[in-house]
Amino acid sequence: MNGLTDIKESVRQREYIDRIAGLVRDRGLKYLVVTFGCQMNERDSEKIAGSLEEMGYTKAMEESEADILVYNTCTVRENAAVRLYGRLGVAKSYKEKNKDMLIAICGCLMQEEHAVEKIKKSYPFVDIIFGTHNIFRFPELLYKRLESSESIADIWECGDRIVEDLPVRRKYDFKMGINIMYGCDNFCTYCKVPYVRGRERSRDPKEIIREIESCVEDGVVEVMLLGQNVNSYGKGLDTKTDFPMLLEEVCRIDGLKRVRFMTSHPKDLSDSLIRVIAENPKIARHIHLPLQAGSDRILKAMNRHYTKEDYISLALRIKQEIEDVSLTSDIMVGFPHETESDVDETIDVIERVRYDGAFTFEYSPRKGTPAAEMEQLDKEYVQKNFDRVLKCVQKVSKEQAKRFEGRTMEVLTEGVDEKDPERFTGRLSQNSVVHYPMEGHKVGDMVRVRLDECMGFYYNGHIVD
Repeated sequence: MNGLTDIKESVRQREYIDRIAGLVRDRGLKYLVVTFGCQMNERDSEKIAGSLEEMGYTKAMEESEADILVYNTCTVRENAAVRLYGRLGVAKSYKEKNKDMLIAICGCLMQEEHAVEKIKKSYPFVDIIFGTHNIFRFPELLYKRLESSESIADIWECGDRIVEDLPVRRKYDFKMGINIMYGCDNFCTYCKVPYVRGRERSRDPKEIIREIESCVEDGVVEVMLLGQNVNSYGKGLDTKTDFPMLLEEVCRIDGLKRVRFMTSHPKDLSDSLIRVIAENPKIARHIHLPLQAGSDRILKAMNRHYTKEDYISLALRIKQEIEDVSLTSDIMVGFPHETESDVDETIDVIERVRYDGAFTFEYSPRKGTPAAEMEQLDKEYVQKNFDRVLKCVQKVSKEQAKRFEGRTMEVLTEGVDEKDPERFTGRLSQNSVVHYPMEGHKVGDMVRVRLDECMGFYYNGHIVD
């Protein structure tokens, strides 16, 4: 399709939405979509919610209240699967009380055959199972289930279609995520994403711009461009374009105040991207740059395609060229054959790069990946090294946060402070959280806030006129 949306399929699925609307209209039915995993999953959940609301369902506040309950799953780490199975055990009791309740499961975990078989065997009350490649077919699958009493499992092994022109129910009125590409071609040895999300497919840039423009007209002021590796956006498109070029086009949209993106692979982050960010104040001063490990030996075993010094050089160049930039990362501990010396190399990177934050986690073997076939490390040994890395990350991040104390900076107001209804919670361009008195503003407003006090990983401040 060369990045173009499959309009015929979009029209077809909208016909199913209309049919379901005729079946459920005025029945007061409720839905809830529960999301595990990344921003890509969050965006998929918004699409499912959009279709359900167009059908006539309204959002439930609790899983027990839902007439249709959708679990959108993750497979990056084992604990996401464990959480799903725990939720399903409880959901069974909800369904026993509400015989008409439907339960659907979708997402990355459902691309794994063993997981689907477990659902069928251990949780036979699940009504619909579908994966990542055919998420756009949800209206059709739901219609078929409503018309029969048979459970449905529809998993595609691969997918190359882009079906975007369907309803979306955004989680926030003032900000949104938007898919600019799908899939991944990197095949890191620990990761399931290329297997469950497929190979890279980039969306047509004109369609991306049109979608963002439409949402800006609807009140969106911040957009996050989503892809497993946004830095490789543009491959396979008829139009000669790349990620820096797309970013420049997005920044030209009137009314859009802030642009974010997620995620960057270090091997593909170019000097032109650094230049575009530095020259465009709309682009958030925050880059998430996954390290995973600091040892060249482990990086090679992970198939990451960069060395420790490559990564450090890139990170320091970003900090030098982009004023006040915040760098965050993913750091894995416990990859097969990792030694204490390897972990020392990771800690060295943390101390030299000085991250503003890092998601630090223990390696979790995923069935079907090359790393899962390697000899695994002792859990106590991994825990000891994990504690060392986490302690270093927390120390450096806390020191980094202090650098903005006393400054006046622009903040996007995101909601009411959960601990104080008289205060707002907002977010800096650097992605740090700020709390401040309301003073006549509203959610979605950009305000200038003086950061009076750094509280470790967030700020207290006040609005400056």
